[in-house]
Amino acid sequence: ERERERSGDPVRGDWKMSAAAAAGGARRATPPDAAGDKKDLFHVVHKVPAGDSPYVRAKRLQLVEKDPEASILWFWKAINAGDRVDSALKDMAVVMKQQDRAEEAVEAIKSFRHLCSKQAQESLDNVLIDLYKKCGRIEEQIELLKHKLKMICMGEAFNGKTTKTARSHGKKFQVSIKQETSRILGNLGWAYMQQPNYVAAEAVYRKGQEIEPDANRACNLCLCLVKQRRHEEARGVLEDVRQRRVPGFDHPKTSRRAEELLQEMESQSPSLLPLAMEQQVDVGEDVVARLDLLMHEWAPFRSRRLPIFEEISTYRDQIAC
Repeated sequence: ERERERSGDPVRGDWKMSAAAAAGGARRATPPDAAGDKKDLFHVVHKVPAGDSPYVRAKRLQLVEKDPEASILWFWKAINAGDRVDSALKDMAVVMKQQDRAEEAVEAIKSFRHLCSKQAQESLDNVLIDLYKKCGRIEEQIELLKHKLKMICMGEAFNGKTTKTARSHGKKFQVSIKQETSRILGNLGWAYMQQPNYVAAEAVYRKGQEIEPDANRACNLCLCLVKQRRHEEARGVLEDVRQRRVPGFDHPKTSRRAEELLQEMESQSPSLLPLAMEQQVDVGEDVVARLDLLMHEWAPFRSRRLPIFEEISTYRDQIAC
């Protein structure tokens, strides 16, 4: 108020007029909560929650001030204070991963996830899978992905619903159980490729394609077949992508990758591939046997499954576990 008085702006009690309005003889009143409205707009623009709690400070440091290390400190304070622990733990782990502190993030989730709600556990698992991938902890990644598939077959994923709301780049969208199952199978296939266990990878890639076809996953399947010296089958899979028979073929990255795979196959002879890749053939029977045992464990929960779970169950002889 004093600054306005010094600048000559008129002031009337709790209501203020702009200098331009005063010069024109008109009175344009601004309610006293205008400053509060500006604060609300700030939170909307920067996608940070309102208030001054430890979690709010952490989000402001992360998103507005771009100070990740300081935000991690305040996320810790939020967790210790019991302030939005579900979000604080997940957000802190994400920032830690960005700061190449993935191992710390893994330990943080394992140590404090018991403080989070049941509804938050699925999101924490998703973050943990990314962290395992970042750390190269393939075995743990595979086990967690298999656990998520089991939760789906038992009807416990999505808190028993058929869809869930997800967020990407600030936008919300709906994800179905089919889409989630296919996505998990794709991630599981990638993990098996890293071992390398190409027979298991092929099984889960094919299963993912049966549930929800995807051009990028088809390219992964193609690479998996190439690694097994099965070039003709790989060409058939790749041709479906190039002929636009698979959803997602129009994505620029996928199109480029398909062309790169084709060039790679044309430049290589199956005999040039390492002999060790032929030694994966015997893995399939063990994979199927282990899956059969797991499916028998799931059988008592059949009555709790939604129709999609029954559909997934028919693929038990082919999904690698």
